[in-house]
Amino acid sequence: MSMDHDATEFIDGDFQSHKSPFSARASAAPLASRAPTREETDANVAEAQRKLAELRRAQEELERERAALEETRRRQIEFQAGRQEMIQNLTRGLGLLEEAEFAARRDAEQMAQVLVGLREAVTKIQSIHEESWTKDSFSVELTRALTILENARMEWNAARLKLPALSGAAAQPNSTGTGTPMPALSPFAGASFGELCRVGLALTWPLAAVALVAGAVIVVVLLRL
Repeated sequence: MSMDHDATEFIDGDFQSHKSPFSARASAAPLASRAPTREETDANVAEAQRKLAELRRAQEELERERAALEETRRRQIEFQAGRQEMIQNLTRGLGLLEEAEFAARRDAEQMAQVLVGLREAVTKIQSIHEESWTKDSFSVELTRALTILENARMEWNAARLKLPALSGAAAQPNSTGTGTPMPALSPFAGASFGELCRVGLALTWPLAAVALVAGAVIVVVLLRL
């Protein structure tokens, strides 16, 4: 039959109480004050290098993360600025084009109305046949024809006010049959070489005479000195 034993039964209490503390210090002192060996120093250096390498790898990883974050921030700023710029440009462009489209439609409608009026005026003028007038209806037909012409003139003037492009059509062509003005001809265009020389001499001889007189005066003054 097994019996439970107290571990303190095998310890001498008197011996433990009288044991000097200096004996424990003496036994632990050589271990605490012992100089490190070469192997321990090498191990410490290797451990420090390992930790330094880990720190460098961590620093490089943080640098890469920082560069990636800065690139992401730059792209976000570029995106936001570009979006704002394009929204402004597109909104302005849409407004300008809508205004231009409205003006073009208005001008097209106005032009269509002007075309209708001008066609009607031309048709009415072409319907006048004065050779069919008789002596009895001459006065009435003439009055009607003058009224048609006056209405056509009013239609034409109104069309010119509405469409400035028609203002150039009212210019009378010159003798060449084109709208371009003839260049002015030089008064000496048909003159011969001899005639040109005589004209040049006639124009320059007063200057030559003045120069000769001035030269003579200068010579006389110099001789008197």
